Amino acid sequence: MTHLLRILFISGLALQGCTPPKPVRLGAPIEGYNHTSAAINRFSVNGAGGPNLAPYGYGGGQMCCASLPVKWHPGLTVVVEWEKDPNPYDSVNWPDPPFSDAWRKAAKEHETHYTRHRAVVPVARYEELGLVNVHFLPCNQVAVSAGTTYPGRPDYPFHFPQKMQEPATCPES
Repeated sequence: MTHLLRILFISGLALQGCTPPKPVRLGAPIEGYNHTSAAINRFSVNGAGGPNLAPYGYGGGQMCCASLPVKWHPGLTVVVEWEKDPNPYDSVNWPDPPFSDAWRKAAKEHETHYTRHRAVVPVARYEELGLVNVHFLPCNQVAVSAGTTYPGRPDYPFHFPQKMQEPATCPES
């Protein structure tokens, strides 16, 4: 019996030295900022969904969660995919009554003009992982931050105006 107690005691001491490893990645909530006149119908960051965004809109509610490293490192990128409606206010010209056959036909035609995009985007340096902010900019450009600061603060990495106009021509990507 004494031998068994010694083994259990030594095993217990050995386990006390074990602490769970710190997570390498965590899920961070996603929020969006649309700086364009188009609507962002939906978007995702590394496959995790973000809210829809009105033209020149922001927020839309936080969605969960993009998996990112706890510690930022050089070369850190995310994949952002989105669907854009370039003419979000066209529905004012659709036939009445709403949801009639003619209205549905106009909606179906309108959807053919949606565009889908995908970009591998660098993540701005962060000291501590926080909210993932995705900024949609003219010419299908995207900027991403993931720290504990937020737009409007001096320490935020981006200072885009809320309303940005599309140039007549966009640079080749």
